[in-house]
Amino acid sequence: MRLKTEDDLVAAALALDAEAVPGWSPQESILAKETQRFIGAGIERLQRAIQAGRDPLGDAFSRIRSPEARRKDGATYTPPRIVQAMLTWAARQEQPARVVDPGTGSARFLVRAARRFPAAELLGIELDPLAALLARANLAVCGFQDRAEIRVQDYREVDIEARDGRTLFLGNPPYVRHHQIDRRWKDWLATEADLRGYPHSQLAGLHIYFFLATLRHAAPGDFGAFVTAAEWLDVNYGKLLRELVLRELGGKRIVVIEPTARPFPDAATTAAITAFEIQARPSSVYFQRVESLDKLGGLKGGRRIRRERLEAEIRWSHFTRASKPVPEGFVELGELCRVHRGQVTGANHVWIANGETDDLPEAVLFPSVTRARELFEAGLVLQDDSCLRNVIDLPVDLSIFDCTERRIVDRFLVRARRQGVHTGYVARNRKAWWSVGLREPAPVLATYMARRPPAFVRNLAKARHINVAHGLYPREHLDEEILTSMTAYLSGAVDTRSGRTYAGGLTKFEPREMERLPVPRPEFLVEHQRQAAAGYP
Repeated sequence: MRLKTEDDLVAAALALDAEAVPGWSPQESILAKETQRFIGAGIERLQRAIQAGRDPLGDAFSRIRSPEARRKDGATYTPPRIVQAMLTWAARQEQPARVVDPGTGSARFLVRAARRFPAAELLGIELDPLAALLARANLAVCGFQDRAEIRVQDYREVDIEARDGRTLFLGNPPYVRHHQIDRRWKDWLATEADLRGYPHSQLAGLHIYFFLATLRHAAPGDFGAFVTAAEWLDVNYGKLLRELVLRELGGKRIVVIEPTARPFPDAATTAAITAFEIQARPSSVYFQRVESLDKLGGLKGGRRIRRERLEAEIRWSHFTRASKPVPEGFVELGELCRVHRGQVTGANHVWIANGETDDLPEAVLFPSVTRARELFEAGLVLQDDSCLRNVIDLPVDLSIFDCTERRIVDRFLVRARRQGVHTGYVARNRKAWWSVGLREPAPVLATYMARRPPAFVRNLAKARHINVAHGLYPREHLDEEILTSMTAYLSGAVDTRSGRTYAGGLTKFEPREMERLPVPRPEFLVEHQRQAAAGYP
């Protein structure tokens, strides 16, 4: 039997006795009323597949509703090996009295948890009524309807009653980017974080909200494991979750799954499993990285990192990598160069020159790399700046201009004010809101986010750069031959495995990650490149 439409899914779920699981919602009643009941021999095949541990309904849902359509809800279903690894970890802690899945989907976590914990109550929270129907059907077919409940509600506002015994929170919180989150929920995040004394950012993704909501629902001693995108380990808006891990959430273990393992089948991303025990405040957290799902096991082992060190670090993903000795004859790039991200303008549409700004004094117009593709297209050397746009960088002190220039600058600033540029976060935190503050030209420029390895480019044009690129600034003088050889080496040696991969396959290199790249020592660089050009290993 082929499930081809969402109506087919509803009909199949009803035929599989989805209505037997408590918590039936008005939204599901509407779906049921609008769908003809499904009958046919295929139902028995579905039952056998579900009872054998497969999820044909969830698989069909992921096929029928495209990744693009599911992305707005963050609906990406978890592979069984990840579910099993998380359950194996949970079983080593204690038999829970209840299992709560905050983003139930088709109940992959709850069905397996029911088998692992035969006495536990099962509670699934799911906002999509179709997914809730599939979860009910899977639980009913497996005979768990008497101890299961599915609620079609938002996890952030659902009321979860207290229970005797420990609750296990287990699941895959939806991944939704910040620009798709409604303003009222951003206000919710700010309020909840403020009440608990945590930093917060409007750029946080939805999975951050789910960790914070778990604190509202959990009691001390409850425990859990969530699998999410791994970006929170390093980005500024992940600071809230990093502090939660060290404080109330009680982080115990973090396992990063490389994107090559395809932790989420329809999203090329680096994933992280975060295991925790509410209010535990352990003295150390274990960090681990795996390249395939087969190596997950039961989430054991890893590097033990003390709390004091985690508190002192602003990025954590490097703790998941085994320390590799730098090869003989090599050093880390950071020993030769400081790596700095380009300046944030705060309003590219204003500070990147256009036809309305041609009359500005030439002294405030700086040819700059403003698109990553400009570096990809340059090859190994950016020879001139004729292909680049100008960035407007006014001085803090505007009195240096003569009367004519000052009138032109003032007209430009009036237009900028009308667009509200002076009220933006970046502008308000500059010494003068009108002064972008570009860095000096970097001898070498590098891209840092793409679906390909970064480009390293010798900057003979002396172009400036904004935050689409990193600048490599030598700590001591490096002559031209060494700079050229270093650029060529990095261009050929660095691949995406050295960075962090996000949903959609984007690989990103933070400045400190780029500084850890190994390069031949200066005295060997030129010879190394000569040998490489001649075809020697």
